[in-house]
Amino acid sequence: MKRGALYRAGSDQCLVPEASLTATAWERMRGLLGKPALRAGQGLIIDPCPSVHTFGMGYPLDLAFLDSRWRVLKLVRELPPLRWAGCAAARATLELPPGMLDAAGIATGDVLEWRET
Repeated sequence: MKRGALYRAGSDQCLVPEASLTATAWERMRGLLGKPALRAGQGLIIDPCPSVHTFGMGYPLDLAFLDSRWRVLKLVRELPPLRWAGCAAARATLELPPGMLDAAGIATGDVLEWRET
């Protein structure tokens, strides 16, 4: 798993200071299953991944679906356990703790930038 942070592209505005990026098929398949809930400021980027589910999870997630340039295509707020969400045009999914999309000011059309730490 790669560690880094997500910024608003072309700026120094850090949106997700503790981000993880999947690096293997196993990491993509597992996602957050069996892991504790993300804390404020944390996120997981699953790439490639146009859809996610919360079956087997005990907590909700905020989601941002991203295209190949990491432009936000679709947002899903507080997806509860036992649900599914996706975006056919998405390349990757950013998973965040509930309320983080609004707290970070992430909106449809924003372009995110990964910076490895």
